[in-house]
Amino acid sequence: MTIVILFLVALFAALALIMMGAWAYEERTGRSGWIDATWSAAVGLVGVAAALAPVAPGGSAARAWLVAAMAAVWSARLALHIGGRNAKGGRDPRYEALKEQWGESARLRMFLFLQSQAAAGFVLVLAIFVAARHPAASLRPADALGVALFLLAVVGEAVADRQLKAFGADPANKGKVCDVGLWRLSRHPNYFFEWLGWTAYAVIAIDLTGLYPAGWLAILAPLLMYYLLVHVSGIPPLEAHMLRSRGDAFRDYQRRVGAFWPLPRIADDRPT
Repeated sequence: MTIVILFLVALFAALALIMMGAWAYEERTGRSGWIDATWSAAVGLVGVAAALAPVAPGGSAARAWLVAAMAAVWSARLALHIGGRNAKGGRDPRYEALKEQWGESARLRMFLFLQSQAAAGFVLVLAIFVAARHPAASLRPADALGVALFLLAVVGEAVADRQLKAFGADPANKGKVCDVGLWRLSRHPNYFFEWLGWTAYAVIAIDLTGLYPAGWLAILAPLLMYYLLVHVSGIPPLEAHMLRSRGDAFRDYQRRVGAFWPLPRIADDRPT
């Protein structure tokens, strides 16, 4: 048990150091757009280590490798997507708005904010850790269900990102709000699928028979992601930016389409 605790402390320290590096890079260059790419890569790398490190006995090697692969695929896709999106400008409007709001204390508060991201990343890594170490000696139906949810989440988020990119690349859509494909069902389908992906680890880790009480720790990952995406660093600052840049067009979009859950759109009752 002592080895496991020390290992978890090391995982948290690794995340904290990486995010300290992200803070230092942003301070030197002003390129806040790389923060989320760095965080995604860090959680993926540390998550793979958490899944595969031989620090606890039992379980299935196949499950450990499966969970590690899930973490690697998620991390690579998201880090490359965010990195590609910010390769030129390099600034994220959410972070820029926070820096403006914080004023003279922006340097310290940004450091603390990124350390809080390291702490959030540790909760996600913990879910990976306990999912990989379910004591069942062979793969179970719950593992298959978890993988199915994960694949749905990755594909759904990739499709949403591609639809948004294609919409923004069309000059005819300049100044408009993306309202096509999955974006007709949710104002933030990419966030929904991001949350869904973290439920997969809980499905794999949780054992309703009581065989593996530690597996319930994995439910913290989707709970935390929902809170952060919907109430803290996801939807609120992004929608504030969209209201500033799109105005009434985005207000109309808010009226017609729900923020998070993909649901049929509200009929547009404006007179024609």
